[in-house]
Amino acid sequence: MPNRLADQTSPYLRQHADNPVDWWPWGDEAFALARETDRPVLLSVGYSSCHWCHVMAHESFEDPAVAALVNDWFVPIKVDREERPDVDAVYMEATQAMTGHGGWPMTVFADPDGRPFFCGTYFPPDPRHGQPAFTQVLQAVHEAWAGRRDELLEQAERLTESLRRGVGVPPEGASPGTAELDEATMGLLAAFDADWGGFGRAPKFPQTMSLDHLLRQHARSGSAAAIGAVVTSLDAMAAGGIHDHLGGGFSRYSVDRQWLVPHFEKMLYDNALLLRVYAHAAQVTGEQRFADVAAAIVDYVLRDLSHPDGGRYSAEDADSLPSAGSDHAEEGAFYVWTPTQVAEALDAAGLGERTEATLEWYGITAGGNFEGASIPNRLHARGDLARPDEIEAARIALLAARSERPRPGLDDKVLTEWNALFVAALAEAGAALGRADWVAEAVRTAEFLCRELRAGAEGAPEDGAGPGRWLRSWQAGGRDGSLEDGGEAGAGTDGAGRARHLAYAADHGALLDAFLSLSEATGERRWLDEAVAVADALDTLFVDDDGTVWSTGTDAPDLLVRPREVMDNATPSGASLAATGFLRLGALTGDPRWSERGAAILRALGAVVARHPLGFGNLLWALQMEAYGLTELVISGDRPDLVAVAHRAFRPITVLSWGEPLDGPLWEGRHDSGADGRAYVCRDHTCEAPISDPAALADALRAPR
Repeated sequence: MPNRLADQTSPYLRQHADNPVDWWPWGDEAFALARETDRPVLLSVGYSSCHWCHVMAHESFEDPAVAALVNDWFVPIKVDREERPDVDAVYMEATQAMTGHGGWPMTVFADPDGRPFFCGTYFPPDPRHGQPAFTQVLQAVHEAWAGRRDELLEQAERLTESLRRGVGVPPEGASPGTAELDEATMGLLAAFDADWGGFGRAPKFPQTMSLDHLLRQHARSGSAAAIGAVVTSLDAMAAGGIHDHLGGGFSRYSVDRQWLVPHFEKMLYDNALLLRVYAHAAQVTGEQRFADVAAAIVDYVLRDLSHPDGGRYSAEDADSLPSAGSDHAEEGAFYVWTPTQVAEALDAAGLGERTEATLEWYGITAGGNFEGASIPNRLHARGDLARPDEIEAARIALLAARSERPRPGLDDKVLTEWNALFVAALAEAGAALGRADWVAEAVRTAEFLCRELRAGAEGAPEDGAGPGRWLRSWQAGGRDGSLEDGGEAGAGTDGAGRARHLAYAADHGALLDAFLSLSEATGERRWLDEAVAVADALDTLFVDDDGTVWSTGTDAPDLLVRPREVMDNATPSGASLAATGFLRLGALTGDPRWSERGAAILRALGAVVARHPLGFGNLLWALQMEAYGLTELVISGDRPDLVAVAHRAFRPITVLSWGEPLDGPLWEGRHDSGADGRAYVCRDHTCEAPISDPAALADALRAPR
């Protein structure tokens, strides 16, 4: 019989619905049961594309004997960290404090009030490499709770007090400037791997926000070192196995220095951030190969991560069944090839004569580069991605053959934050690269979010959301409105989906970024109106006067501690998204409230940016805006030629308004109509003469500050 996870919106939770473990979702009921039965809580946190989460589930949570111990001794709670990043943040802080490291699956034992007293990550079914077996951990915690509870509660109190003292970074009060920007740049260049790109050694993550900072610094100063680091990194990543050369898109990270062997899960947020930096690189360098990589990312998301109504799914798993047939999932099985498999696929497509050229192009050999097979790559020809016609035909044939293999698991929940990151990237890339169809898809996703992820007049009683309150997660329904299982949930069905969980600061900040980018890409006033509305909610619910940005809103249920948004990690923090969004919004609306709110966040965090540049890549954008001042560009009338010039230029500290005029000082006296429209460029409260010629506008935008 399914447990209480069967009706959850999270595919990760529903993956555990048939476990013999009597799981509860996070909520008051579970903790009330723990108090009533005088049992500690076993909190297990993971996500659907986490390989080791699946391993621990198979080894332990699917084992009836292990489940019997868990059910007898604990109240087990399962959390999807992607739906509940607030819960994850609090208990990950505790895990790192206790063990010196973190990761997923995260395994935490807590008292009935949620105070953690023992933390860990993956535990094997048998003692291994110095780790105790999971059953040994369960036995030890049970015996300690029964016989030495005072020690556990004392430990819980110490750890909780440490969490309360250590929330975030105390406001520094200093206003950072150009010196901090230069220091951060030098820190990034010192960590840069000149041979293989990226920063540091293995494992390697794309660090897109840091690369974007270097692009911004190059655009400002012409730094050869900055642009060299970006080009080397983007070429190496695009050549490596972390890049899906057949289907587009990128895996989450590389386990080696050369970007060859990825951890094969593919996340929407990674691909959104990579789309943005590759589009920026195409703008800055004019190199078609970067635009081609961006296009392949878009193709991947629209093909494989999209609900028919425009929402974008969260991730594809690392694991899938081998094509040879097996009931045991293997990491990367969907993506790797042997020469024989390539020959068979091309023969079936009538392209057998292209086999040798295809094997050579993608580095597929008999010896392989991953567990006896080959991950397609171009590391032997970095920077050369332009496929000749014979290779392009072979790629299409191999992609078609691969589509017949068992696919990796699909996490089909729609997260507001990650979708908004994709909207911002797609709108910006579409405008920059002349792809109106991309901009239209960005609009479609934004409309989906506005329709499905915002509480209606009736609200969402289970989460306490009032009308207009943004929510975090949506999952499609079947024809009867119930949640579907499996990888095709909701596709082409008539049932309504369900949204839940109050949205966080990062959701609101990403929405602000998305709506501002759509305003600049479309010239439609409605998106600036949406930006103002979401900025109001972000400021009211999450931001203190001293610049502190909290992860959870003032209307959210209390946690052990209220987590604070500080560093940019795999995704931009709510703090950096708020700072960049507020500063851009202030320039577009002329409302000094927004500019001051962005500056306050920088005063709170800016002093630590230079010391830890890899942790603040997106906040460095806000710092550059504040240090150098934003350029305001208005294009009146109907002048698509001037708008195209503005979109083609990579000017990260310029805001653009065109199309439908706005209220406020930016458009005052600038209501030229039709072909009489002109461009108005203003810097430092001073405006240049109106510009009618596209070439003159390009020169004006290139002018140094």
